[in-house]
Amino acid sequence: MLRKSHSPDKVKTLEEFLNGKSPHTRALFEHFVKEFNKVGKVTVEPAKTMIGIANKHKRIAYITQLGKNFIHVAFPFKHPFPDNLCFQKIAQVPGTDSQFNHHFRMLALEDVNDEVRVFMKIAFDEKS
Repeated sequence: MLRKSHSPDKVKTLEEFLNGKSPHTRALFEHFVKEFNKVGKVTVEPAKTMIGIANKHKRIAYITQLGKNFIHVAFPFKHPFPDNLCFQKIAQVPGTDSQFNHHFRMLALEDVNDEVRVFMKIAFDEKS
């Protein structure tokens, strides 16, 4: 007999991710996506545990946390960009030599500044 259950493998909808989030967090999310669309056309792709931001070729950023007053974004780059003021952490993905996740925490709309836009452009343009 089959019964309904909430599978941990179930892909969430965007509304499920945003449900119960503060207006501030929702505004941060919407602003981030809007700013990315200024760099180039992106789509929002909800997954199991995070929200992907994708161009027509691949996912180029991941919103990994929607907090009470922030969003946390990971940019996967092929090499580290240590000279910056916007990433709070840069970590090589274990088992790879070509993926370095750059972690950006957005607390205010103004946090998407010129420096962040440069990295958004790099992420958008980077080839697979």
